[in-house]
Amino acid sequence: MVLGLGKVVVAVFIFPFLNLIQSYSKIPTTLDGPFKPVTVPLDERFRGHATDLPDSDPRVRRKVKGFGPEQISVSLSSTYDSVWISWITGEFQIGENIKPLDPKTVASVVHYGKLRFPMVHKATGQSLVYNQLYPFEGLQNYTSGIIHHVHLTGLEPNTLYHYRCGDPSIPAMSKIYSFKTMPISTPKSYPGRIAVIGDLGLTYISTSTIEHLTSNKPDLILLVGDVCYANLYLTNGTGSDCYSCSFSDTPIHETYQPRWDYWGRFMQPLISKVPIMMVQGNHEIEEQAQNRTFVSYSSRFAFPSKESGSSSPFYYSFNAGGIHFIVLGAYIAYDKSDDQYKWLQKDLANLNREVTPWLVATWHPPWYATYTAHYREAECMKVAMEDLLYQYGVDIVLNGHVHAYERSNRVYNYTLDPCGPIYLTVGDGGNREKMAITHADDPGHCPEPFTTPDEFMGGFCAYNFTSGPATGKFCWDRQPEYSAYRETSFGHGILEVKNETHALWTWHRNQDMYKKAGDQVYIVRQPERCPVQPKVIKLWGTEKSISLSVSTD
Repeated sequence: MVLGLGKVVVAVFIFPFLNLIQSYSKIPTTLDGPFKPVTVPLDERFRGHATDLPDSDPRVRRKVKGFGPEQISVSLSSTYDSVWISWITGEFQIGENIKPLDPKTVASVVHYGKLRFPMVHKATGQSLVYNQLYPFEGLQNYTSGIIHHVHLTGLEPNTLYHYRCGDPSIPAMSKIYSFKTMPISTPKSYPGRIAVIGDLGLTYISTSTIEHLTSNKPDLILLVGDVCYANLYLTNGTGSDCYSCSFSDTPIHETYQPRWDYWGRFMQPLISKVPIMMVQGNHEIEEQAQNRTFVSYSSRFAFPSKESGSSSPFYYSFNAGGIHFIVLGAYIAYDKSDDQYKWLQKDLANLNREVTPWLVATWHPPWYATYTAHYREAECMKVAMEDLLYQYGVDIVLNGHVHAYERSNRVYNYTLDPCGPIYLTVGDGGNREKMAITHADDPGHCPEPFTTPDEFMGGFCAYNFTSGPATGKFCWDRQPEYSAYRETSFGHGILEVKNETHALWTWHRNQDMYKKAGDQVYIVRQPERCPVQPKVIKLWGTEKSISLSVSTD
């Protein structure tokens, strides 16, 4: 009788465990690939039209008074032991006669500590105000509130910190917020969940994306370009889904800068506690007087540029546990003679894959997307940089720009390659522009080659394929073999790195229940099959280094 009871107890514990193993075994891995291309047909019931939140929505209204801090956000530095806290004080101004606030009148102070009371540490930082100016009569100029950035250092890994920010002398301090630092960089330690979103905007669908994302409890957020779409508006606040269609006769491409403030207020409940890392997109260019560009983007967010040896907010790197992230700029010079390429070479050469085994790169426009929208638009950047990224064994590439979802097989130079990266396009955050629906391989939808230049960098590199199944053509006549899965929908991605070799990628669709996966795969590294070359070894007692081809076989 006792024996029988023991069997029941064993069964109670064993069968759920077996079920768990079986459920995990159903998730494919990249070792099962390359996968046959899959296209999920558009769900005609899902219209996918996004409407912007109006400025009357309580989620975008200013809630603080005077110089109280708002639009509070956390971003990472290059290593676990420091973060940036950013916020804005004072009201923006928009109109023909504006008078910028003086940043010196409000201090930039953060009190922080592992305990809510008392917060034993204090840090101070810098502040600035930016303007968006137009040299044309009738257009309204803009000046921001005072933007503060404070660098917190000496932090412990994987630790919860509490903080308040503002100016205690006014007094104008925020309520208490908290954030958790990244794990120390080792092959055994990783953040739990990294959320990836792109082309987010500020629409009712964007709010659904953020609700779904928040329900997944991310430890870090990566926004792969195109933030608030302020450049779909005239300076008087009139907006359109297609700026060039509706406002073709404007003397300069206008923007409505308050959309940035609305976005910062909407996002504060999330990004005041979960670090967010930004990637420049084309909607952040925002040309203004004297040909100035990217002013709002580079002013509002803190970037670990200096800490990672970069001289620009458009390209930088940082570690999150055993992952090394490289952020690249597709809308600034990237050729081999340019500063960005030289920085990338140096950053990769100094990388120790025994400390950070995973290498993830991100920029805005994808190299391997098969939708008609933006098809092969970033070819010049691909020509300039793909060999270098392949040589150093990039594992995953994250992109946006195309308003749909697509996952590639491992690919290099348009050819299936077991050592190439997996490319993930997640430009499906929910902005007000239309969704990408047609594919370049759909009959009659292949663009004419010379209609696909890189209009922002002024180059054209996308010639007909010279080898493979699409030889002599600009597009494939079917879904390319490097495209594993594609679907037009809105959503976000979650990356969970499990160990040195396995990472779980999950794409979630907004129309599904919160925990359901629209696409899921284990991305598996094979360092023994794909050794990284070259490896730089610094000589003891000298500043020099030598490059050696090293095999780990």
